[in-house]
Amino acid sequence: MPELPEVETVRRGLEPVLVGARLTRVRQNRPDLRFPFPDRFVERLEGATVTAIDRRAKYLLARLSTGETWVTHLGMTGRFTLDGTQIGEFEEPAPTAGKHEHMSFCAVRDGKATRVGFADARRFGFMGLIPTEEAEAHAWFAAMGPEPLGNSFSAAHLAEVFAGKKQNIKVSLLDQRNVAGLGNIYVCEALYRARISPLIAAGKVSRPRLETLASVIRDVLNDAIAAGGSTLKDFANAEGGQGYFQHRFDVYGREGKPCLAEGCTGVVKRIVQAGRSTFYCPSCQKK
Repeated sequence: MPELPEVETVRRGLEPVLVGARLTRVRQNRPDLRFPFPDRFVERLEGATVTAIDRRAKYLLARLSTGETWVTHLGMTGRFTLDGTQIGEFEEPAPTAGKHEHMSFCAVRDGKATRVGFADARRFGFMGLIPTEEAEAHAWFAAMGPEPLGNSFSAAHLAEVFAGKKQNIKVSLLDQRNVAGLGNIYVCEALYRARISPLIAAGKVSRPRLETLASVIRDVLNDAIAAGGSTLKDFANAEGGQGYFQHRFDVYGREGKPCLAEGCTGVVKRIVQAGRSTFYCPSCQKK
């Protein structure tokens, strides 16, 4: 599933086309994706102008002139096309036309019309329309923690939410109530860079180490965004090219390979935590 950097890359690719554009010729080609499309979806979108396109965790939020926000979750294979051209390339391509294109519209901006399509072969994604003024309080977002790239994210916040926690730090970072949008890949990378064991209880991590961790999380995410995200199976960026951050993974997916830290003779190990693979160096990331 695309993680925060991948969704942010898509957002940045869509922004020049959608912001300021009026939506016309909206078509809905099936009643549902993972969930049913919103009631009167076509009617509520058609004629609206997109005033901004934002991201909250792994959701795309298109603010509309009608006072509603159009929310999209990409799921595993959700992707947009522009004038029939897939937005990004995928290692394992999935169809973007025919029965797999579930909605489409024209974005008219400065006299130019761009046909935008949304396909989702596995249909794990979904769309919604919610009142913009109530978006933060919506059930999808109300319980979310701060954005890891936002001003509210800090070591002080981590210390507060981790206080007394016996749950391990890896699973605690994946909890969207603590930090919004962090996924398995980048949590593994951040813990490795911070030299923190994924096995240690969150409440046992010292304040100085949380300072390091908060800074490293920002760095890892910014590095991935700058590189266009990670090309893993179905994800690709919004400029038609694959992301290259995966080629710089220090620990993720490197089970059995030597640790890359200078002077370390350790070997990367894989364990399973809460059903997700964790990659770490037992030598560098001692509990």
